[in-house]
Amino acid sequence: MSSGDTRALIVEALERFGQEVPALRQLKLVLKLELPARGADAPVWRVELPGPRVSRDPAGDARVDISVQRSRFNELARDGRLRDWVDAYDRGQVTVSGEAAVVKLVGNVIERQLARAGTR
Repeated sequence: MSSGDTRALIVEALERFGQEVPALRQLKLVLKLELPARGADAPVWRVELPGPRVSRDPAGDARVDISVQRSRFNELARDGRLRDWVDAYDRGQVTVSGEAAVVKLVGNVIERQLARAGTR
């Protein structure tokens, strides 16, 4: 998959996420997205929100780090809904780290959105 395809896939996933969790749509945040694949170096993407602005960059200023196996990311980005992302996180397929307060804030907003939607 080319860099442009990956960038478009990241943007697509973020747009869907923003539609499902509107409270986070205007959050100002820099993410480091790591997409490891088998036997290859893990490409690192810098995602700046709102926007999103996506670039292939080490994201030294990121406040949240997200790591997802490339194949799983492709599935989630194309077809995943919020519930699918949460399930992948619960199974350890998506790992999130970074500033504890920011990670907790995003987690709380997602939990509330799921409760409102009646899917939790």
